[in-house]
Amino acid sequence: MSMLLLRLAARDLLTLNSRRRMVPHLAARWRHFRGADASLSERSAWAESLVHLAGDLVAAGRGNVEMIVECAATLDEADRPGAPRLIDVVLVGHHPEDKGLSVQLVELKRWSMVTRVERATADLVHVPGMGRKKHPALQLREYYEAFTGARGPLNGLDFECGGFAYLHNASDAAVRPLIDVDAPTGAYAGVYTNDRREQLSSDLRKHFAGEGGASAAELLLQNMGLRNTPLLDAMIRSRGEDTVFILRGRQKRVAEQILDTASKVLPDPRRPALVPDERRVVFLVTGGAGTGKSAIGLQIKAELEVGGHTVKYASGSRAFNGAIQEHVGYGDREFKESFTYFSNFVTPPDPPLDVLICDEAHRLRERTTNRFWKPEQQGTKPQVDELLDASRLTVFFLDECQTVRPNEVGTTDLIKDAAQRYGATLVRYGLREQFRCGGSDAYIRWARAVLGVTDEEPEQWTPDGLMHVEVADSPEELERIIRTEALAGASARLVAGYCWPWTKPLGKERRLENDVRIGDWHRPWNADSDAFCENGAPPCKIWSVHEKGLDQIGCVYTAQGLEWDWCGVIMGDDMVRRDGRWVFRRGKERKDPETGVKRVAVPGSFDPKVRAGSVDDQEFARLIRHAYHVLVTRASRATVLYSTDEETRSYLEDLVGEVQVHGLRPTWENLPQEARVPHQPRPRRGRRSRTRRQGSGPQSSELHLF
Repeated sequence: MSMLLLRLAARDLLTLNSRRRMVPHLAARWRHFRGADASLSERSAWAESLVHLAGDLVAAGRGNVEMIVECAATLDEADRPGAPRLIDVVLVGHHPEDKGLSVQLVELKRWSMVTRVERATADLVHVPGMGRKKHPALQLREYYEAFTGARGPLNGLDFECGGFAYLHNASDAAVRPLIDVDAPTGAYAGVYTNDRREQLSSDLRKHFAGEGGASAAELLLQNMGLRNTPLLDAMIRSRGEDTVFILRGRQKRVAEQILDTASKVLPDPRRPALVPDERRVVFLVTGGAGTGKSAIGLQIKAELEVGGHTVKYASGSRAFNGAIQEHVGYGDREFKESFTYFSNFVTPPDPPLDVLICDEAHRLRERTTNRFWKPEQQGTKPQVDELLDASRLTVFFLDECQTVRPNEVGTTDLIKDAAQRYGATLVRYGLREQFRCGGSDAYIRWARAVLGVTDEEPEQWTPDGLMHVEVADSPEELERIIRTEALAGASARLVAGYCWPWTKPLGKERRLENDVRIGDWHRPWNADSDAFCENGAPPCKIWSVHEKGLDQIGCVYTAQGLEWDWCGVIMGDDMVRRDGRWVFRRGKERKDPETGVKRVAVPGSFDPKVRAGSVDDQEFARLIRHAYHVLVTRASRATVLYSTDEETRSYLEDLVGEVQVHGLRPTWENLPQEARVPHQPRPRRGRRSRTRRQGSGPQSSELHLF
């Protein structure tokens, strides 16, 4: 279940509504997360009640107060039987006196008349046409306890929290039972009618300061789990002693079930069984970008190691493994060696590992081969079989929408068939809640629709307060935006489709050629090297995290599995818009007669992995779409798009629409102080100390140690 449908300041919500985009956006979010269309009554309530409340906030001089619409206090709401508790609106801002966090929980009711059901109490009332209903204060009490309780997002914060029901269609006389002397009382039991609008305005000014509530909303979103610490930062910050991985909702349940199964199947190193358990188990966890697959994998790795089990973490991504080994595990040999590649299991370990965790399993190859290996070193069986041979318990994390090479064969069917061949029990899980791209499922769905990864018809982007997207007019503007944010303190990178030849470092000085050429703007690809190059350009495996990486352009192979606050994406001539559809083109190169360096002769794709001889046109189009899907989902706050093709750029501009909605552009300067989380530098060389806990199971359902 999604945490929320929309987060905007009151005045921005009114702007969105004036453009006739608020209700369609809310309806699309509702359909995605609830699995059914919002009723006409629900849509009417949004159009009427939300606009009334936002208008009253603006009239009270509190248009900067943030409105979080249709949200649950925590992802644990999905555990409750029936529909989770979704509160209509959470108002978030700063208290006018102490400037602390101020929150008001709001139930919006379009009731125009209420009569008493029981003579002695107003807990139950009768609403004409709707029958018996709880007093809104009883609903608000549940929300209040969920937000302020031990597991709620306000726990541990300095806050003021209250709540009220707003019946903007009613008069005091028509709803007397709701406001009579025997009505429920409490900080959450306020009731306002159309007669009490002046009182509402006065009270809103007492609850909220006039300045923006963005920083307060940011703090609340972090505690609600929508602003996750970037994975590499979390690992570095832990220093092996404590972690910032907080697994939520489905993530938490998947991790706990894998660990529980491991405790039943794997032998306890301290108390070996008299009769070994020979059962084999294969876990298959599927989910899109940002659903927490890597966080789960790293968490269970830590927990199993604590229990004394032999564990390795394998990946098919050089960029992901390199960033963890060289950035997180710098100088720690033991830590680095626990991370490996799918290709390292041609010869199975003896004895087998207890657990092998396979991240990005969509990158599995049919066979393990390497052109530099001797014939006897090449794999002779399916690579998935080599991984199953390597351990008793194997965990695969997979997203079929991130397959970007023709020789990547990892699918659910492949793993299912392999588990059946090995007589292993296959346990499958699906992850839905996603935490990348600011937690904006709307952005993920929009991006997929725009690129044609799904059959959904793309619509104009609607700002949701979680993710920002814009289109640059030129590569110079794109670089200026990304570089400005990086220099201010954000993490940021430039990436591009593989639409230019890629030159290896030249000469003894290891000079990088400016291969990416758009008019007079020339920049190099990230170094195709395992060593530093001229002017401190980092090797490709740490390009994503090294400060000098900002000077080069990355591609899908060096970006996959990673994320930054801001990501600038250059769409090249391999995917252009023509006559209302996407057209995919292969490029041709020429050799510069003066320098001998390869240049573009015919614009299009220059990725050697998808050349004409290796894939047909249909597969070529699928892989190019997937590559751009990976690139446009690398940002946690803002994606800036630029296309080298004018017609395509115009198409993207139409879909993105107007960018400036007051202060929603999440520049480092605009971000509240609470959101300016510095990114962690690479730790110093040397073995990190690790705090080992006793026992193999998780010690807390909320916070696990790494």
